[in-house]
Amino acid sequence: MDRLDAFSTFVAVAETGGFAAAARKLGRSPAAVTRTVAALEDDLATRLFRRTTRVVTLTEAGARFLADVKRILADVDESSASVRGADGTLRGSLVVTASVMFGTLYVSKVLLGFLERHPEVRARALLLDRVVDLVVEGIDVAIRIAHLTDSSLRAAKVGTVRRVLCASPAYLAAHGRPKDPRDLASHATIAFSPTAAARDWSFPRKRRTFRVAIEPVLVTNNTETTIAAAVAGHGVARALSYQVASEVRAGKLEVLLAEYEPPPVPIHVVHAAGATAPARVRAFVDYAVDRLRRDPRLDPERWTAPNHT
Repeated sequence: MDRLDAFSTFVAVAETGGFAAAARKLGRSPAAVTRTVAALEDDLATRLFRRTTRVVTLTEAGARFLADVKRILADVDESSASVRGADGTLRGSLVVTASVMFGTLYVSKVLLGFLERHPEVRARALLLDRVVDLVVEGIDVAIRIAHLTDSSLRAAKVGTVRRVLCASPAYLAAHGRPKDPRDLASHATIAFSPTAAARDWSFPRKRRTFRVAIEPVLVTNNTETTIAAAVAGHGVARALSYQVASEVRAGKLEVLLAEYEPPPVPIHVVHAAGATAPARVRAFVDYAVDRLRRDPRLDPERWTAPNHT
């Protein structure tokens, strides 16, 4: 058995989610791909995939093996490049994931800047509003807005996100500034909700939590629409600080009731392979950490222009 070929075939099946899809990617027959994976499983005496009539998924052992195999293949690629005289040039594939809006506003610019520096690298950006398993889904680097619980990940904190209440200066001039969460009952509100209309907003304050019933003038499942409505003066909205940072710094929105905000949430650049990651992954992590840490919109002390909160 050609072990490197078997490893590459295994990775293709894991990343495409099926033997037929992997066969198309590799330019081989499904039967040949199936035989190669079966031979690898026999050699390891371990089942790598769960097979049903409709889906192929990694077993727990398969997920662990995938991380090792990808590292081995990356090392082989880098060694081959070195022998060919690449002189340290970064090349190969890079897969980065982030949430849709954060990825659009921040990560995409970082990734494009990295690609300009390293034209031999080929990248894929997966912008998804869900938590992905880096190993199972073949992700090199993720930018996560969360308190991390997976101790197997290598993480670097690059900023902080606040959950803020905001409104336009024009709206506040016409309707007044709320001084307490309960004042919101008499204000027009704009609610973001992925499914149904939000019926109340909660506000932690020391050991108490204020819950305020709201009747939104607009409910939307799109963050950009929520922010645009607030900028246009239609009411008070809630958003994450990074989502409205540009509008706040430009004076289009003002932050309200900051003393009632929940604790901020950290932003991390994470990857699973640590020091054994390919050079292109380590280089991107270093580049992304530096760029994001220097962005004032992600710094809780610098993200907003002075206002009357």
